Amino acid sequence: MADRRGTRNFDRAALLAAIPLIAVLPLWAVAMVPFWLALNLVVEISYFAAAGIYVVAGLALFVPVVQRVVLTRLIGARRPTAEEAPRLQRAFNEVAQALHVRDRGFALGVVDADAVNAFASGGHLVVVTSYAARHLDHDALCGVIAHEFCHHLGSHTIALTMQQWLMLPVTTLARLGAYLRNVALAASDTFARSSGPAQRVGRVIAAIFNGLSWFFEIGSVASHALSNVVGRSAEFRADQRVISMGYGRQLADALRRTTTHHTERPTRWSRLLETHPPARTRIARIEGTLRRRRR
Repeated sequence: MADRRGTRNFDRAALLAAIPLIAVLPLWAVAMVPFWLALNLVVEISYFAAAGIYVVAGLALFVPVVQRVVLTRLIGARRPTAEEAPRLQRAFNEVAQALHVRDRGFALGVVDADAVNAFASGGHLVVVTSYAARHLDHDALCGVIAHEFCHHLGSHTIALTMQQWLMLPVTTLARLGAYLRNVALAASDTFARSSGPAQRVGRVIAAIFNGLSWFFEIGSVASHALSNVVGRSAEFRADQRVISMGYGRQLADALRRTTTHHTERPTRWSRLLETHPPARTRIARIEGTLRRRRR
């Protein structure tokens, strides 16, 4: 069965997650060119070799020890504090035992945020917010961690992690272009103020950097939006798997806490940047499934 406890598989949501990964490949290939040219100044290497090394380095992120040491820092997570660790570890151990997860490579991380949230990354990393770690009761915390475990068991995080890795050169160039644009504008206004032609050249250079920045920035936002649209199916799929594991009520209780942090109605455009479906929608689906199972 697809939802057999402790069994990893590639469900439909995991296959859909490959769409944003494939879509970002052309943008990543373009973004790698400047880095390859800079690297080629130091050591002679072909573009395809440099790109291949970068992809292999991304695959290393799925090694448990690399996730604990490197990936946690890349996503801004930290180790649980002395106050958070006992509560998190108790819930983590209970869920791992209930799901019959034998892989000891799973690790817990915390990100500082004043909201109830959590996410899975790599193949073994479960990250919760500091607010959730400190303020959710044990049952609700179990529901949240079970949901993230189910992302891993459904292999939802594999394509997403690789997509985020490939997007690093893209976002770096977007920020670098914006920085160089500001430098060019400042230089033209300061040093070329008395020379009209020099000032125009400076503004042309600034416009070129601005165009490059916008090109990669728009690509980054589009990739993020596509990933969120596709990722919502993974959230619903993980919710259903949580129910089959016996943690549906606990997850619904945790989701109710998130509704107190979102009082404004999201706009059509803001929904594209939402990483999760609306909590009320997820609660309604979970409760509907629980009612059907009780019948």
